[in-house]
Amino acid sequence: MLRGVRRKQRGRGARAVTREQDLQALQSAFETFTACMSRLAVPVFLRPVTQWAPRDVVAHLIGWNHYTRTGCEQIRQGMLPFYFADAGDDFRHVNANSVQTYTSPEKHALIEELTASFQALRRFLICLPPEAWEADYGVCYLGGPISIANTVGALSKDYLEHTKDIEKWVTSGNG
Repeated sequence: MLRGVRRKQRGRGARAVTREQDLQALQSAFETFTACMSRLAVPVFLRPVTQWAPRDVVAHLIGWNHYTRTGCEQIRQGMLPFYFADAGDDFRHVNANSVQTYTSPEKHALIEELTASFQALRRFLICLPPEAWEADYGVCYLGGPISIANTVGALSKDYLEHTKDIEKWVTSGNG
C-alpha cells in the first residue's frame, strides 16, 4: 500500500533514464518481488503483517499492473488516471478492490496471476510508440506532470518497497 511520500510520488517526478532502463527496472523489481514471495512458506504468505498479509500485497500488485495499463491509456488521452480520485485516501478503495477481486489463498495461483498481469502490462508498454514514453499529454497531479515513464517508475518503486517491507517483517522474527 502506498503511503505518504510514496503515495504522493505515484506517477510524478523528474526523469533521467531511458525507456529501456525503465522497462528493465520494472522487470527487475517484479522478479525481486516474486522471488521474495516464492521463498515464503504458505502460513507466512497468509499471515497478516499489519493490515495485509503478503497474499494481499500480491493481490494489490495484480491490481496495480492492470491499473497502470489503464492509467497509461488515460494519460495518452490527456486524462488524469482514474486512481488519482482515491489518492487523498492513500488509494484505499482501489487497493481494497484488488484484494477483494484476487481472493485466492493459493500462493502459486496468485503468483501465476501476478505474472500474467505483469506480462500483459509489459507487452502493452513495449508496444507503445517510443515518443509516448516521456510525452507531455497535459496531465498533472499536485502541480507535477504525469507521464507514462513516471507512472511505470512508481510501479517499480511499489514492487521494491513491498519487497523490502516483507523481507524486513520476515527477518524481524514475525515470519
